[in-house]
Amino acid sequence: MDSTLIDKVPPHNIESEQAVLGALLLNWDAMSDVVSKVRAEHFYSLQNQTIYDALITLYNKHVKGDTLSLINELNVSGKLEQAGGTAYVASLTDTVPSAANIEYYSQMVLDRAARRELIKISSELKASAFELNRDTGELLDNAEQKIFALTDKNDTIEIHAAKDVMIKEIEIIDSRYRNKNQFTGVPSGFAYLDTMTSGFQKSELIIIGARPSIGKTALALSMMHHIAMEKKIPCGFFSLEMPYESIGMRILSQEARVNMSRMRSGMLKLDDVKKIQDAAGRWYGAPLYTVDTPNMRLLDLRAMARRMVANFDVKIIFIDYIGLITTDNSKKETWEQISEISKSLKALARELEIPIVVLCQVARDAEGQEPNLAQLRGSGSIEQDADVVMFLHRDRLKEETPVQEAKIILAKQRNGPTGDIKIMFVPAYSKFENYKGDDE
Repeated sequence: MDSTLIDKVPPHNIESEQAVLGALLLNWDAMSDVVSKVRAEHFYSLQNQTIYDALITLYNKHVKGDTLSLINELNVSGKLEQAGGTAYVASLTDTVPSAANIEYYSQMVLDRAARRELIKISSELKASAFELNRDTGELLDNAEQKIFALTDKNDTIEIHAAKDVMIKEIEIIDSRYRNKNQFTGVPSGFAYLDTMTSGFQKSELIIIGARPSIGKTALALSMMHHIAMEKKIPCGFFSLEMPYESIGMRILSQEARVNMSRMRSGMLKLDDVKKIQDAAGRWYGAPLYTVDTPNMRLLDLRAMARRMVANFDVKIIFIDYIGLITTDNSKKETWEQISEISKSLKALARELEIPIVVLCQVARDAEGQEPNLAQLRGSGSIEQDADVVMFLHRDRLKEETPVQEAKIILAKQRNGPTGDIKIMFVPAYSKFENYKGDDE
């Protein structure tokens, strides 16, 4: 076939479309499966679209679809001629090789429809690229959203019988019984927290709130140390407040257990240098990926998160912190912008099917006391959108001590218990650890 003709004719397979329609007329019981996957717009031929629409109408009326009932429905709706007439409708059952292969025919229809949609998206993106008044970042974000939506094949509805659910649950419980240290989600490294949450779960938005300088970033880095370094789980980190050099110094201080003040000043002992070099060697191959853009735009963050998952198979993302994410709607009130951001991050977690952990400041009136849900700064939608909300609380140090007791307050969890978890803070390394022997 001439290449110019291929470029002009969208991908389609009329024979497969006819086979699907003919198979439904021969085996009406298959309609309940097909209707959950195939829509009228998936058919390329207008005739076949019209016929499939009529079959859906019969299905909704609880009328069995066959050649006679279909022709009658098309006649009543005045669309018989648009459907190709009586002769074409009657010929459909003659064209299908076997009604048993309807799933295969349906998949061919869906495949060609996906290719046509890809061509359509490509044309739209090409046209929008010439609109110089539109922001380039917005165009790229829009392109990624459309492509990700097209590649999502999980748009069918499944019915799970009780026996299937029970079999699956017993398998899960048996696996947990035999592997007592494993969690269903990404483990934070804090024993009692992981016991209560079973790890950070896929598609969840997790909020960690605290007053400034209490240690939100230190807690996040302590969790990422366990995730990326010890468990070797790919982890993404958006540091919107600190440059990556500062993050790297904190990581080395935690791992080498060398006082960060001495690292900053350079007043190091020979033994300290050796510890830092060894720590850097251990961290060298760790799957931690950092972005340190200050005041990052929401659409840029979403695009970079998708890239992290696609390129590095990242399983969890930390964001420090929500108040430094900007939107394109700068004229809106702060609470409206925060609301837009929290909803978008929750949607992103569901889209990427990974947990997203977001640090958040709490209101000034929480100073010196245990924070609560009402004190999340910016918008009540953070509490509403989040699946898990926890607060970090400790007393501010008047003088440095070797170890200080701190607390994680698990204030909200959609699918589990709430409560307090004692942890320990080591000021010299800005590191949080399990309380005494909890990690054992």
